[in-house]
Amino acid sequence: MAVNTSPESPLPVGEVSRLIGGWIDRLGAVWVEGQITQLSRRPGAGVVFLTLRDPSYDISVSVTCYRQVFDAVADVVGEGARVVVLAKPEWYAPRGQLSLRAAEIRPVGVGELLARLEQLKKSLAAEGLFAPERKKALPFLPQLIGLVCGRASAAERDVLENARHRWPAVRFEVRNVPVQGVHAVPQVVQAVKELDAIDEVDVIIVARGGGSVEDLLPFSDEQLVRAVAECRTPVVSAIGHEPDNPLLDHVADLRASTPTDAAKKVVPDVGEELERVRMLRDRARRCAAAFVEREQRGLAHALARPSIEDPHRMIDERADHVASLVERGRRTLGHLLDRADSELTHTHARVVALSPAATLQRGYAVLQREDGHVVRGPEEVTAGEALRARVADGEFTVKVSE
Repeated sequence: MAVNTSPESPLPVGEVSRLIGGWIDRLGAVWVEGQITQLSRRPGAGVVFLTLRDPSYDISVSVTCYRQVFDAVADVVGEGARVVVLAKPEWYAPRGQLSLRAAEIRPVGVGELLARLEQLKKSLAAEGLFAPERKKALPFLPQLIGLVCGRASAAERDVLENARHRWPAVRFEVRNVPVQGVHAVPQVVQAVKELDAIDEVDVIIVARGGGSVEDLLPFSDEQLVRAVAECRTPVVSAIGHEPDNPLLDHVADLRASTPTDAAKKVVPDVGEELERVRMLRDRARRCAAAFVEREQRGLAHALARPSIEDPHRMIDERADHVASLVERGRRTLGHLLDRADSELTHTHARVVALSPAATLQRGYAVLQREDGHVVRGPEEVTAGEALRARVADGEFTVKVSE
């Protein structure tokens, strides 16, 4: 219930603490899962003190239990172990401190851990975080590589030495973080986000050596998986050995079986690339030589053709043919003109022979009346009418007599 207070009527600290304790008492017993980070077993003390931590959210809570409760699992539970605790929240009013009073402690077995990881894997896969289409391609030659690994670890040494052996000019931005334990998840997530924020970083490698299932649990944490899924920079997972398969392998853009394998997959080998360049140059040279040789053969074949070997031959042949046609046309036209001239001469002779002038040359005359009409019969004229007589050499006037 809400408490009505004001600046004029505030609650004393003791009353506030009492109310908080009352609210917490009503919560009842709960099952709580976490990782033991601190464990205190004082000799002769009847109470065991421990700290239970949630590695995903960096939250801790104090837990107390009777010695007989902890002795039941003391052989299998220690600092760093994951446990499930049945506890009732308690409020210690004098110090204003919340703690859990444990009535039962159960260690989390490997089988149970694997079952929970499988359930988390299915849940994240359903969200599409492991989908192949969202994975980013790695650059061919990264200029700056981000590396997240343990300090002075074998994984760091393997990545750096193998990468620099393959490409001596490669540069690294290293973030050394805990890779197991309660502080691993938040610091790995922070390191990944820091490297992703650097524009010069082309790819990020998260590397760790082998270990037990419990040791590799931080790399299956949901918070880390989601942080990697949000990265704009390609991420390579190099956790453990070949059989190890944390959830980070599924969300990363590339999975490497070992840190050494990560260096080989991220950094090209300078010797191999030089050999590839040499092979490509040889291949290009052979292709160019084959092309030139093929074109030379084609050119030689073209030059061997009669039209190219003697280009004027066709013109000369055509010229002779044209000259022959011209001569033939000239002869044909001459024959036509000669025949036409003969026909014209013959026709002219006929025309001359049949013309009135030729008739007049033979002594005939043509009589015309004054209006120009030719007189064809005696009935067309009258006595005393004047007529014109046209002869071969001229004309004169005649008069009709009776």
